[in-house]
Formats: sequence, C-alpha cells, structure tokens
Amino acid sequence: MEFAHDTQIVLAAAASLVNTASTETDVLDGQEAFDAWLDGQPYTGDRAHTEAERRSVRDLRERLAALWPAPDRDGEPDRDRTVELVNDLLDETDARPHLARHDGWDWHLHVTPRRAPLAHRIGAEVAMAVADLVRGDDLSRLRRCAGDDCDAVLVDLSRNRSKRFCDTGNCANRAHVAAYRARRARATG
Repeated sequence: MEFAHDTQIVLAAAASLVNTASTETDVLDGQEAFDAWLDGQPYTGDRAHTEAERRSVRDLRERLAALWPAPDRDGEPDRDRTVELVNDLLDETDARPHLARHDGWDWHLHVTPRRAPLAHRIGAEVAMAVADLVRGDDLSRLRRCAGDDCDAVLVDLSRNRSKRFCDTGNCANRAHVAAYRARRARATG
C-alpha cells in the first residue's frame, strides 16, 4: 500500500518522539532541547513553551510507544488493541479532520485546530496515520529495531518491507560489521 506523504511524515515523527525516551539525554527534560527537537518535526500551530506542555507530550510519548507492541502469538500485531488505542486518542483529542494547505505543503489532512494543545495535535495526527495502517492491514510496518542492544522503534515504509534497523543508533552498520567479522573468523578459524 502506498501512503500519503503526510501520513509517512507523521509516522516517522511518531517514531522519533517514541525514540526520544531511549536517548542519553531526554529532549523532553529541557525547553531548549525540546524546542530544537520540535523544530525538526511536522507539527504546526501554537506552542505554550511550558513545563506542562512538555509533561503532556511526555505522557503522550508513553501512550504512543504502545503502538509498537510485541507481536501476538502468531507473530502479528494486535489490530484490536491498536484500534482501541487509536480510537481513544481520537476521542480524547476531539479530532475533527479538515484539509489544510500551508508552508509550501499542498492540501493535506489536519485533525485539530492550530490552537489545540500540542499533545492533542500530535496525538490526533498520529492516530489518523496509524488508522491508515490499520485500514490497510499494514500494522507490521511499525517495528522494533533488530539491533541486539537497541530498543528503538521504526516505521518500515520500504516497498518490500525490508527495513530492520532504526535510524537512531547506527544499528544496521554495527550488525553488518559483526556479521562480517563472524564470517571472517569462520573462514580463518
């Protein structure tokens, strides 16, 4: 399934937010770091620049992490649980989808007003993007990094669904180097 550009951007931003919890310095601990991180994300609208705003985004981050659960006993994502999480987010954020065009972006979907609290805007947009995955039976695109010592999440939007490693910790390169060294050791051993 091919996803709309704004869906792809929001899914990547959701993974980025979830992954901020597993960095050495949590960007949600300080306003300057949070503002710098947020400047690189697709979220528009008003910002309060307060501890309360960061706290609400931190609470949301914990809830969004649940969208990347361990697979069920059949190895598949639990669609029913994901639908419950998505519906809760849409309800709590009072999502009201509308089309918007701004900042060089053509028509795309917004689901809250620009003045809505930041955590509501993030939560509603992520919920709508994940709803696309549910509807297309593509929840398996939400994955955990295959790196041995990594707990980061990723969104696999590759055509052949082959992405296995996150973009945060150089995990793919470390895995490839380890595999190369193991092959070399077997060849010389």
